[in-house]
Amino acid sequence: MASIFTKIINREIPGHIVAENDYALAFLDISPLTKGHTLVVPKQEIDYIFDLDEKLYLDLMKFSRQVAATIEKSVECKRIGIAVIGLEVPHAHIHLVPLSNMDDINFSRPKLELTQDELKEIAASIRDNYS
Repeated sequence: MASIFTKIINREIPGHIVAENDYALAFLDISPLTKGHTLVVPKQEIDYIFDLDEKLYLDLMKFSRQVAATIEKSVECKRIGIAVIGLEVPHAHIHLVPLSNMDDINFSRPKLELTQDELKEIAASIRDNYS
């Protein structure tokens, strides 16, 4: 059965997409730690990030770096944190989290509850800055 991320990639369910290329997609986390919290996923559904072949892994990291630089231009923060946990959804993914302090990347704290309009506005800002 396709993961929820594959359904977003295939446009079967909506997602606040901020960037895309031939092999990866970046979209806002709908339960973010901070405004601009973005997930970067390979379009190929592979459960564990270290099971990606080396080229896809390196391409995914390069794309993540580009997306992180764009988020940093779009959302007020000191820097972008990165986390790979991989237990929540059986599809490799990278969390890019705008940080103002260390607690911003604490996954055990309550998530933000943003409206669809707020998510749309944040996604549009990131998309507008992506090059």
